[in-house]
Amino acid sequence: MTEPIRPVDPTPPRSRHTALEQMGGATGMVCTMVPIVAFVLANASLGLTPAIYTAVGVGLALAVLRLVRKEPVQPALSGLFGVAVASLVAWKTGSAKGFFLLGIWSSLALGAVFLLSVLVRRPLAGIVWGALNSTGTAWLKDKPSVRYYDIATLALTGVFAARFVVQQWLYEEDSTGWLAFARIAMGYPLLALALLVVVWAARQSGRRLAAQAHQRAYEEAQAKAGHQADEQPGPLPATT
Repeated sequence: MTEPIRPVDPTPPRSRHTALEQMGGATGMVCTMVPIVAFVLANASLGLTPAIYTAVGVGLALAVLRLVRKEPVQPALSGLFGVAVASLVAWKTGSAKGFFLLGIWSSLALGAVFLLSVLVRRPLAGIVWGALNSTGTAWLKDKPSVRYYDIATLALTGVFAARFVVQQWLYEEDSTGWLAFARIAMGYPLLALALLVVVWAARQSGRRLAAQAHQRAYEEAQAKAGHQADEQPGPLPATT
């Protein structure tokens, strides 16, 4: 007897990575924040050049520490690279506030790119999430999924826009200390909130795509079962 065909539960498994893990974890946050604090403190007491050496030294020490402890060094290396470039800008401009200039204009550029991706119907939040989690871009063919990722991408756009507006204003006011505070406060905390929206969009889209895939599999199985039933020979004619 053929077993009845039942649709499978369309609820997708939860993502393997939390929003914090997507950003490198708690130690990734430390690798980003500590060199900034070190730069501001050293600049206030020692001046610009020692502050540059201090920030780069702290970033390098964090990278070495993670290497010695056999932890992933990518967050520390990314932070070290960012600190090195920011320090170079500060040295070239001859001003401590120049340390934050790259981050300010990067926020503007990222906000523009994310907004543009929504306008061309290729929301970057979904594309980046698919690349990081190996889920692909099948959601682009599903309009509700695209809308979910539009919302998530706009949330990220809002974060980048807020960073630019606030930090550019502080830059023009020569408020180096407040620039550091804004850089930290509007960094991981705001990004974490936006990533919650991305995770929400991914789960909503995942449920839709999983339900659609299971529905297609169910219909194909039913069609196959019906085709096999049609091919079965009928009863033999009675003999006299």
